[in-house]
Amino acid sequence: MTSKSFLAALGLLAAFAFSPATHADTADDQGDAKVEAFLKTLHPKTGDVNVPEAQATLKLGSNYSYLGADDAQRVLTQLWDNPPDKEVLGMILPSTDPKILLDEKAWAVVVTYSADGYVSDEDAAKIDYSDMLKDMQQATKDENPERLKQGYPAIELVGWAEPPRYDSSSHKLYWARNLKFSGADGKDESSTLNYAIRVLGRHGYLSLNAVAPMAELAQVRADMPDVVSMAEFDAGNRYTDYNSSTDKLAAYGIGALVAGGIAAKAGLFAKLGVLLLALKKFIVIGIAAIGGVFAKLFKGKKAN
Repeated sequence: MTSKSFLAALGLLAAFAFSPATHADTADDQGDAKVEAFLKTLHPKTGDVNVPEAQATLKLGSNYSYLGADDAQRVLTQLWDNPPDKEVLGMILPSTDPKILLDEKAWAVVVTYSADGYVSDEDAAKIDYSDMLKDMQQATKDENPERLKQGYPAIELVGWAEPPRYDSSSHKLYWARNLKFSGADGKDESSTLNYAIRVLGRHGYLSLNAVAPMAELAQVRADMPDVVSMAEFDAGNRYTDYNSSTDKLAAYGIGALVAGGIAAKAGLFAKLGVLLLALKKFIVIGIAAIGGVFAKLFKGKKAN
């Protein structure tokens, strides 16, 4: 989202939020109907789901579903007001009902794939994640003036919600960050849990990025082992299938996957709506641009 469109959405939201009650009620009804109609156009998949772009398979549990690339990209752009991103391959939901997308306490996992090559895990046991965290915190702080200039909230990397862990047997890496957002006046808006999973393969890695409110850390921590176990590369494309004579070797290792995840290249700050899934206020901003759907939720928050 550009700064102009972001501020325009803010203005639209403000005008809408302070309209007379009769107008707001009408907009509420129209917005609810639009969201209901939108959700009915989604096609969640269950069971074993193939992700051909990554040559991988997601073995979903009975309480999970998956939106393919088209549906996931529509959710990001039309429901959450993100810029288009064709790199998104899909989205894992902790329910078989797409209405879970409207639950402020729910998490969702955005799936992407990087074909940068085989990522060596030789450095995995040597990384000092405490030192890395300090560097990432400083880098995040240094980038805030530009974020504010573009109309986005400042970000503070508070710390690890889950320190990075690498399973050398499954070749899966996962960690979680506590991120805090604030405006130009320094007022805190909210804290968000960003849970990242990387599944290493022969030709690259699968990224699964989950976002949820920090208050839901216990639930996300309980659910993420299921998500970690879901993703597997297909035979011939697994980490152990790597051939050093023929296959491309990535120019970075495990440490860069964690440290680099804080950068815009990883899509976490560029995809504002994804990162701010837990921040109801920002969800309202995005929805307002297509019909003012969550006015009742927004007013409920303001009343508390």
